[in-house]
Amino acid sequence: MTDVIADITISLDGFVTGPEGAERLHRWALDSDDPVDVAQLFTSAGGSGAVVMGRGTFDVIDSPDGWRDGLGYGAREDTRPPFFVVTADTPTQVRLSATHDFAFLPDPASAVAAAREAAGTRDVYVMGGARTIASCLDAGLLDVLRLHVAPELLGSGTALFSGSSRSLRQREVRASSTAVHVTYDVI
Repeated sequence: MTDVIADITISLDGFVTGPEGAERLHRWALDSDDPVDVAQLFTSAGGSGAVVMGRGTFDVIDSPDGWRDGLGYGAREDTRPPFFVVTADTPTQVRLSATHDFAFLPDPASAVAAAREAAGTRDVYVMGGARTIASCLDAGLLDVLRLHVAPELLGSGTALFSGSSRSLRQREVRASSTAVHVTYDVI
């Protein structure tokens, strides 16, 4: 059965981006050789049948400093499942269109539905941003929430949860030298 899995890195104080961006949070994915981090990347990227993201996340990855050969979805894993972008404003140009399959949909529910169809029996991952994940959580579209907790305090920024109320059941906790990876079932 296909699960819809929100998968995002978060600071200890609950932010997915800070005043200076999110780079500090992603050391576990970009620079770590810790076997726990490597296995986590392999599992997440390799298990993706389709990926949902918000327009802000898309704008970052499609920018000139964004994804490139050898560094994309899944960091070094650079996998290329179909991507579904939640936006009311479809871009006129997509830098990555020659190497990646992007579809643009107006809301999280239609993006998740299209991603489920494209994923077949594989899982759908919702990679962010915060508003997209919170919208999917609030709408009951998520089966699993996976947080990669970075040992960073950002002090301010984009909070992952603001106003969401859900019960979660802890499924797995894996600690590495650069993050704590926590998987919850959404009840």
